[in-house]
Amino acid sequence: MIAFNIPLPFDRHDPDSEFCTMEGVAEIGAAIERAGFAAALVTDHPVPTGRWLDAGGHLAHDPLVMLSLVAAATTKVRLQTGILVLPYRNPFIVARAVATLDRFSGGRVTIGVGAGYLKGEYRALGVDFEQRNELMDEYLRALKLALSGEEFAFEGTGYEAFGNRILPGPIQTPHPPLLVGGNARRAIRRAVELGDGWYPFFTVGGVSTATTRTAEITNEAELAEALAYMHAHCETVGRETPPTVAIGSIVKPGEEWTPQMIVDRAGQFADMGLVAAGMNIAGRTRAEWCDNAEAFGESVIAKLGAA
Repeated sequence: MIAFNIPLPFDRHDPDSEFCTMEGVAEIGAAIERAGFAAALVTDHPVPTGRWLDAGGHLAHDPLVMLSLVAAATTKVRLQTGILVLPYRNPFIVARAVATLDRFSGGRVTIGVGAGYLKGEYRALGVDFEQRNELMDEYLRALKLALSGEEFAFEGTGYEAFGNRILPGPIQTPHPPLLVGGNARRAIRRAVELGDGWYPFFTVGGVSTATTRTAEITNEAELAEALAYMHAHCETVGRETPPTVAIGSIVKPGEEWTPQMIVDRAGQFADMGLVAAGMNIAGRTRAEWCDNAEAFGESVIAKLGAA
């Protein structure tokens, strides 16, 4: 059975709206747990350019702060970055924050990471955009060591750990699950070599692969081709258990859907080996959003659970 993840609505609404309050976090957290969603997702844009925002880019809160608020308002749902742009931050700072959140949430963190695509954001943060893929690989290695709870040594680009420890470490061992986002072949290889899972997304309905700088996956056939590449690379590097696969959305951007269509597609994706899929929920008001989330739980999640 496919598990369903839900992108949280806080980034899609005016920060002064009824969504972006502690009461909103509490109400939304309760609704998604009643509905049976597996994970709550937040994105990462610490300092996007005004040009990107004016062209349709969305607002964003700090992902780990936002997930901490959600953790306080929930008991079961997993807390997932979808995605955290890993090269933006020293990996040991990320490790410290993730370990704290994992411990205080009872071991509910999933770390979705990606290389990002906004040159202006990289520039503002003082990180070399052209080196983002090399930094991704390096930071993933550093992050895994730092989250071990053991003393570690690591020499990175402009930093070095020599006999350091991050204590207390996370509850989950050897570390919270690491999902590598992106459709490109390099991202797939990274998921196989350094991750626990792969996190692809559909690129239709206005998603620009030139802007997001990743490969196209527009339909199930192309997804199957990418999965075949992932399995082939597992054989190449000798990985016996392939990464888990959780797609960003079970619905393609702009696609009309019905509950039965989602149920059918969930079965198809499960047959392809996927374990989870995201589902965006609409709602003009907080009450409408929560009602729609719970309706999805009743019409899809509960139906699949009873199958």
